[in-house]
Amino acid sequence: MNTTTIDDIIGMYRTWGEERYDEEVTQVAHALQCAALARTEGAEDHLIAAALLHDIGHLFEIERANGPDHRTDLRHESAGAEFLTQLFPEAVTSPVRLHVSAKRYLTATEPDYRSRLSEGSQRSLRAQGGPMTPEECAQFLAIDGSSDAIRLRRWDDHGKVVGLDVPALETWAPLLQRVSVTAD
Repeated sequence: MNTTTIDDIIGMYRTWGEERYDEEVTQVAHALQCAALARTEGAEDHLIAAALLHDIGHLFEIERANGPDHRTDLRHESAGAEFLTQLFPEAVTSPVRLHVSAKRYLTATEPDYRSRLSEGSQRSLRAQGGPMTPEECAQFLAIDGSSDAIRLRRWDDHGKVVGLDVPALETWAPLLQRVSVTAD
């Protein structure tokens, strides 16, 4: 896919965002809730953009398969981060790339974390490799951006409320433009 503008990304969410990916909320509702949570917490613009776009890789999966695949780890985090490098700096793409690893890390390091995950996130955790080993945890923490990925992961976990009123998709376009590599 050769999407290269913020408008194209917004168009992808308009086209595929009403689909669900193993959660009760739609893709676009989840993205908007995560961005709103990040903003409420006072996150920097690059991290709000990452929160909004962290699951864009699911949109590619839905488009390719004409629906979600809940059994296979299709590495949506890597596909999404790679795609986003066309428009965004590492400060945006790194948390996107690492948000699944952050889930695996938190599952390994916080005793009750797994029980707080949605059913969909618990299912995907199994396909994604389960909790990290102690060695994997140490390696994860050594990666630049791992702390931002952990913050993003927590918004991801809480951004699944059916019917929550949040700002519309188009309201985030100026922020995305500000943090894009094409910004002047």
